[in-house]
Amino acid sequence: MQNIKKVVIPVAGHGTRSLPASKNVPKEMLPIYNKPVIQYVVEEAVQAGIHDVVFVTSKEKTALEDYFDHHLPLEDVLARTGKNDLLKTVRDLVEMVTVMSVRQKRQLGFGHAVLCAKSIVQNEPFAVMVGDDIILGEDCGLKQLIEIAQKEDKPVIGVMEVDPSMVYKYGIIAGNTRSDGIIEITEMVEKPSVEKAPSNMAIIGRYVLSPEIFDYLEKGKPGHGGEIQLTDALNALAKDRGMLAVPVKGRRFDAGDLLDFLSVNVYFALQDPKMKDAMHNRLQALLQEFSNN
Repeated sequence: MQNIKKVVIPVAGHGTRSLPASKNVPKEMLPIYNKPVIQYVVEEAVQAGIHDVVFVTSKEKTALEDYFDHHLPLEDVLARTGKNDLLKTVRDLVEMVTVMSVRQKRQLGFGHAVLCAKSIVQNEPFAVMVGDDIILGEDCGLKQLIEIAQKEDKPVIGVMEVDPSMVYKYGIIAGNTRSDGIIEITEMVEKPSVEKAPSNMAIIGRYVLSPEIFDYLEKGKPGHGGEIQLTDALNALAKDRGMLAVPVKGRRFDAGDLLDFLSVNVYFALQDPKMKDAMHNRLQALLQEFSNN
């Protein structure tokens, strides 16, 4: 498989899991520690060697494109007040990636969102990332998938084990595990019941795909929830060409889940040498307060 130059990040959704915070602010722009969610996702792509980002967006989501563009009045203020470190920070965002966007005019599912990027991706392999899934760690996430896809010349998806009681929230795979830990996929099921799940290996929103996926998406019929599901197209592509699943290393947080959203903020605070002691003490005090109640 040739070099992966583009990543498609569907961000057109309404962010209902994050309401009311996402009523007027895109869920991908909600702050985690000192950066919005989307920056962590884009930084993972950059660490994997990708610098062309395709947002599949909607008219309410222009803030994401603006975030990776110049803000000249702000830069002028920072320059005049001598805040050079902050000035470098905001300018580095602009240089980090080249942003392109395409509108998803109707919300017809995740597969449809990926299909909307066909005119930009064209006949090249590409990556797909979910805009509210954060994976932290070195040499993990998308970088893992790209290395395997290029070595094996096959589409690759990222998976992680989840609690068996939670399989109904995810796309779930079945397959044969090789000696190197990579799974040769035999089946994928979108949000199965606990009883019908073929495993507890969940698809976590990281993909490296060949352009043939667009053909399968165009032929696809609405699946689970009446939407065009990427999982259905992946199933068909896997049967025809083969597909691998890579257990992703690193620590994953789903920023659309309230508990994960709160947890990742605490995680970063405890990683900060200037804040970790104070944060630890604050948490201890809160735990003590509630244990007394």
